[in-house]
Amino acid sequence: MALQNRVTPAGAIIATPHRGLMMGNRGGVFHRPDRTLGARRWATRQWIACVLQFKGRHREAMMLPNRYTELFFLDEATALSAGHRPCFECRRADALRFAALWAQTRGWPAPGRAPEMDLALHEERVGANGQKITYRAQLGALPDGSFIRLPDDAGERAYLVDGNRLLAWTPAGYGPGLPRPRRRDVEVLTPRSIVAVLSSGYRPMLHPSAAV
Repeated sequence: MALQNRVTPAGAIIATPHRGLMMGNRGGVFHRPDRTLGARRWATRQWIACVLQFKGRHREAMMLPNRYTELFFLDEATALSAGHRPCFECRRADALRFAALWAQTRGWPAPGRAPEMDLALHEERVGANGQKITYRAQLGALPDGSFIRLPDDAGERAYLVDGNRLLAWTPAGYGPGLPRPRRRDVEVLTPRSIVAVLSSGYRPMLHPSAAV
């Protein structure tokens, strides 16, 4: 039986048999002893995205008692949309570039530090009732790597902005591309600060199905 540990672009945590290309966590333990989730969806504001393998570390099982709650993502763009940032330990080069671009978007003289980025991101990704914060923007103004919802899509699918295409997200990968209309008002899932970092040149890792 699949564990409830896979994160969607909207930040929800679902159960699926499909494996992701990245893992991460939300600052600690929020699963129960039986490896299920209760109402909580994070432990602290430190939401990070990590590589699957690092320095030979290996776990025999996921969601062990008193160990942090492992989460998994289809790819980095998905993790960013959910509000996770690159890990400074296992993805140091990516994290340093992300922090430098974060500072550039704000006119800061030094790269962003993890605590201040986490504080800003938490205010942008989670509302007062724990719901995902989104906002409206013109599709043509959004950078590649952002995730959006189309206002007339009854299924509330998440779409990756990829050049002139919109790619529908699924737990298994991306579906066929749709034409990207530039002059269209859409609901943006990726937090504002991360959209700014993407606009400044950060390029997230994408699942291979995005290249089809």
